[in-house]
Amino acid sequence: MTLTQADPKNLIRESFRIEGIGAPECRSIFVDWALSLPDHVAPVSAIRLLLDHYAPQAAPGAQAHPMVAVLVEGAQSGASVARRRGGRAARLAR
Repeated sequence: MTLTQADPKNLIRESFRIEGIGAPECRSIFVDWALSLPDHVAPVSAIRLLLDHYAPQAAPGAQAHPMVAVLVEGAQSGASVARRRGGRAARLAR
């Protein structure tokens, strides 16, 4: 997978170029990015590629870019398997 495939609209790339961007704006950009991914692109693989590319460049100082934290969170939550949490139907099925 290439960066162009992982970020087809360059939303993540542009977020790293915005000075003073905060976590809420990064989350909004992340949602737009996720919705723009083609069906054949695995989101977790794309996130890991983007992190490998942008994270080392993003933290020259002591404070990391907020998009790095959003991408890390997205990779962690995307890697977990969705499970049914229960509810009335689960209790009655026994």
